[in-house]
Amino acid sequence: MEKLKVLDLFSGIGGFSLGLERTGGFEAVAFCEIEEFPRRVLAKHWPKVPCYNDVRTLNSERLTQDGITGIDVISGGFPCQDLSVAGKLAGLKGKRSGLWSEIARLVSELRPRYVIVENVANLLSGPSEQPGGWFGRVLGDLAELGYDAEWENIPASALGAPHRRERIWVVAYPSEIRQYAGRAGESLQGVGLDGQAPMADAHSQRREEPDFTAITEGQRLNSWVASANWNPWGAEPAVGRVVDGYPMGWTELQPLETP
Repeated sequence: MEKLKVLDLFSGIGGFSLGLERTGGFEAVAFCEIEEFPRRVLAKHWPKVPCYNDVRTLNSERLTQDGITGIDVISGGFPCQDLSVAGKLAGLKGKRSGLWSEIARLVSELRPRYVIVENVANLLSGPSEQPGGWFGRVLGDLAELGYDAEWENIPASALGAPHRRERIWVVAYPSEIRQYAGRAGESLQGVGLDGQAPMADAHSQRREEPDFTAITEGQRLNSWVASANWNPWGAEPAVGRVVDGYPMGWTELQPLETP
């Protein structure tokens, strides 16, 4: 099977690409991360994959010049500081969360088969003067580019973590292939989200939220995790933090070479 080529934006230490590559169907072909330490982690684990340092200057021409073509997937958890309730709520006009527009620009230039986006749950709610306006902007930008979108609010507790840490996940694809995405949506009904397929496109209303509280109290998803004898949260303390101690190999990092 030919693997889908992933352009991983706002890469951090490569969590998106790590998860996608472990499915066996994806291959990271380029990263983009501005912070030095995560870039060193990426260089250690993906030494042959180029890592660009500024999403604002990255474009299709530069990728082509470096021999990177045929991008199938653009993924990215764009900065949340202007969306989070812990910040000043500047929204998508903020300096950091406003970098969403760079994802939209690269989608327009590269026309990938899929776009995978992640952010804090407040993306759905804000701003206070126009609830849902931020998310409407994201869906509107995608729709203008000819992409439909499906989304779900998935807390970390749905996978066994001792805290909720809700996150919005969006998967978008060109509108002309919606019939195939619909078939994929039907298959999600077997995952255990109260029998509902949490799918909608950029032009329709959101379906009712599944009850993740029930799931974390021992229903299907945690039963599956337990039966698989798999616990990625073993090193996680019982506080609202990201994984502390997860073996990413943050040692023996090499000097960086910026493409």
